[in-house]
Amino acid sequence: MEQVERDSMDFDVVIVGAGPSGLAAACRLMQQASEAEQELTVCVVEKGSEVGAHILSGAVFETRALDELFPDWEKRGAPLTTPATRDELYLLKDADKAQKLPNALVPKSMHNTGGDETRYVISAANLSRWLAEQAEELGVEIFPGFAAQEAIVEDGVVRGILIGDMGVSAEGQHKDGYMPGMELRAKYTLFAEGARGHLGKRLIEQFKLDEGKDPQHYGIGLKELWDVPAEQHEPGLVLHGSGWPLDKHTHGGWFLYHAENQQVVVGLIMDLAYQNPWLSPFDEFQRMKHHPVVTKHLTGGKRIAYGARAITKGGLNCLPKMTFPGGLLIGCDAGTLNFSKIKGLHTAFESIAGGDEGGQELTTFTDKWEASWAFAELKESASFGPAIHKYGTIGGGAYNFLNQLLGSKLPNVHDTTPDHATLKPAAEFEKIDYPRPDGKLSFDKLSSVFLSNTNHEEDQPSHLKLADPELPIRDNLPEYAEPAQRYCPAGVYEVIEGDDGKPQFQINFQNCVHCKTCDIKDPAQNITWVAPEGGGGPNYPNM
Repeated sequence: MEQVERDSMDFDVVIVGAGPSGLAAACRLMQQASEAEQELTVCVVEKGSEVGAHILSGAVFETRALDELFPDWEKRGAPLTTPATRDELYLLKDADKAQKLPNALVPKSMHNTGGDETRYVISAANLSRWLAEQAEELGVEIFPGFAAQEAIVEDGVVRGILIGDMGVSAEGQHKDGYMPGMELRAKYTLFAEGARGHLGKRLIEQFKLDEGKDPQHYGIGLKELWDVPAEQHEPGLVLHGSGWPLDKHTHGGWFLYHAENQQVVVGLIMDLAYQNPWLSPFDEFQRMKHHPVVTKHLTGGKRIAYGARAITKGGLNCLPKMTFPGGLLIGCDAGTLNFSKIKGLHTAFESIAGGDEGGQELTTFTDKWEASWAFAELKESASFGPAIHKYGTIGGGAYNFLNQLLGSKLPNVHDTTPDHATLKPAAEFEKIDYPRPDGKLSFDKLSSVFLSNTNHEEDQPSHLKLADPELPIRDNLPEYAEPAQRYCPAGVYEVIEGDDGKPQFQINFQNCVHCKTCDIKDPAQNITWVAPEGGGGPNYPNM
C-alpha cells in the first residue's frame, strides 16, 4: 500500500466535535489558562461544513451550566431570547382523542416553567455558533470541514487524531486536488462527537470503558422547523406528549415548541429498542402531525427545515468510564445528555500547566464529575429509561413519578438488552401501510432530505461500511424484511430488483443525514458508520 506523507501539528488539547460539549470544554480550558497566566493551545475539529451544520436538538434549555461558564452570557449576546412561558403535556389516545395531564401528575424533571430556573426555547445549532465565537475570542483554533477519521493510539495511549483524506474517488484513487489528512497531535484529546461517535465507539471497545455497565440505549429524534402565521404563534409555549401513533410496545414522545420569529419546532423521539421491524420512525412522525393537538399549531404554516439524529439516552447505568490514557469522552459521546460536566476539566488543565507531557489518565476527572450537580441529576434519573422499557410508557411513567416523589429511593431498574437485539421476526407482525403524505402536514423522505441541505461528493468512498455485503439480502430480508429501509429517516437504504430479477441491497449514501441509526439498530450489527469526507452531510440552519 502506498505510504502517504502527512503533515503534523501539535497542540496541548485537541477536541473532536464543535457541539455544545466540545466548545464548552474548549472555552473552560482557555479560561483556566488565562486565570493561571499560562499559554495553552486548544484546537477543535468539526466534520460539518461550518459550526452548527450538524447540530440538531429540541431544545428547551436550562441555563445552569451556561451561568457557570459565562455568567455574563446575556451581555455577550447568547442566542437565548425566548423564555418558556407555558407548559402542556398530553397523552394522545388515538388519532383524534387526547388527554391533557395536570401539572401535579407530571414528573418534576419534565417541568419547563415555574421554579427558580428560567428555561429558554433555543436552537442548539445557534448556541454552538455563539459558543464558537466565544472560544475563538479566547484563542481556540476551530477547523470546520475536517473529519477526524482515526484516533492516534501509540503504546496504549491516545496521542491525537488523524484527519481524513480529501479528494479520494469511490474506487479509492486519488483525484485531482487530493489532500492527505493531517495528524493533529495533542497532550490530551477530548472526544465530543455526539451520540454514537464513531471514534468514541472504538475507544470504548479498545479500552473496555463499558466493562460492568449496561449496554448503551438510544432513541432517534426527528425534527422539523416551521414558519407559522402570526395569529397562531405564542413564543415560549412548550408542548410535550406521548401515546399515539406509537403502540404500547414502542416507546417515545413528541415535542412542539414555539420559538422566536414566528417559528415552531416539532419533532418525535422514538426509542430504538422497538420490536416491530415494519415500523418506520419517519412515517410515525409524519402521521403524528395529523393529530388535532399538533395540527392546530402547524395549519397554514410552511415547513422550512428537516433533520434527524440519534440520542444517547441510557443514563447512568450505561455511562462508560470517561477517562483513558491521553484523553476523555465527553457529552453524548459518553452519554451524559448534558454538557455541564466541564466542571471536571480543570484536572486536564492542571496536568498540562504542571508540565505534564500528556498521555496520563486523568483519573481525578471522574472524582470531580461524580461530585458535580450534573452527575447528581443523572443519578436521580438512572431508572427513567429502563423503567419505561420494562413497564411501558404508562407504567414506566408512573414508576418514575413515584421514584422522584420518594427522592429516588425505589430499586434501580436495568435494561441489559441492546437496542439492535430487540427486533422480532417480521412474520410476527402485520405489515404497516402508512398513509400517503398530503404535502401540507406530512411529507416523503426525499423532499425532507432536500430540506436538510444534505450533500456529499458522489465520487467518494461510501462512509457506510458493510462487514458482510451479502447479509442484508441473505439474512435480514427473510427474517426482518430488511428493516434498514424503514429505520433510516433519509432513504439511504433500499431493496431493489437487480438485472437478474433478484433483490439487491442499495446504499444511497449521498442522502445520509449522519443520524447513526443504522449503526445502532441493524440487528446483525453489520453496518458501521464512519466519517465521510470533511464538510459532507447536512447543513442545518437554526435547528
